[in-house]
Amino acid sequence: MLKLALGPVLTYWPRATMFEFYQQVAEGPADIVYIGETVCSRRHELKLSDWLDVAELLAGAGKQVVMSTQALIEANTELATLRKITANGRYLVEANDFGAVHSLPPATPFVAGPHLNLYNGPALAMLAELGATRWVPPLEMGRDQLADVLRDGPAGIETEVFAHGRMPLAFSARCFTARNRNLPKDDCQFSCMDHPDGLLLRTREQKPFLVLNGTQTQSSSVYCLIGELAQLSQAGVDIIRISPQANGTGQLLDIYDQARRGLLAADEARLRLAPLLPGEACNGYWHGVPGMDQVAA
Repeated sequence: MLKLALGPVLTYWPRATMFEFYQQVAEGPADIVYIGETVCSRRHELKLSDWLDVAELLAGAGKQVVMSTQALIEANTELATLRKITANGRYLVEANDFGAVHSLPPATPFVAGPHLNLYNGPALAMLAELGATRWVPPLEMGRDQLADVLRDGPAGIETEVFAHGRMPLAFSARCFTARNRNLPKDDCQFSCMDHPDGLLLRTREQKPFLVLNGTQTQSSSVYCLIGELAQLSQAGVDIIRISPQANGTGQLLDIYDQARRGLLAADEARLRLAPLLPGEACNGYWHGVPGMDQVAA
């Protein structure tokens, strides 16, 4: 049976909201929970000591806790935090850039995150030699390409696929949420806090296009593979990842949990998910077509 993972919170929420959220997650069906700030080091609501408190709460509830690292390191302070995370000595680390990989103590098991750009078997084998015990393919990798990588890659490494949520497409040194308010990045006034699910960007025709999340750009559509769980399992996927959203994450996890256990048919699961999504559903990447497309199961 597929394991269920909850990815790191990608947007910026108040401190109290975060602690309440993870208290609910501790009581939910997720097997694995990724925590930590992966987007912007200016988000200071939770410090590293707070994240360790969250980790202890989740581990006490029987969850496997993984501490995720920032995807774009720009300053010495960020590097110092990265080194503290990789040296934590207790929790598995998700490395989201190669600086994190090289900061890990030798032979330390880790998760190769989706931003490491692993597109072939030899690259995955190299990461496995460095200690990777699990990897998350790039979001745009489809079923056929994944099969090629797994065929040519090392045995014994877990595969985790991003299965639900707005897709993180790109990172930048600039903060587009602050720029939207004519503010510099260094004086952003924490504009992200006003957009708990990101700031929707529309085309001139008023069609949803992208979502601005500080230095990260996301898809406006919500990647949703609820109808492809059987395909994921058959393809050799071990874990599916759900990305948190401001409202309804607990319900999302419950629906995916029932679907993976065979207690909920795909059509019924899609119907239950529809009112919870902050945007239109898509699944194109998995089927080898543009990511924004929705392909019938």
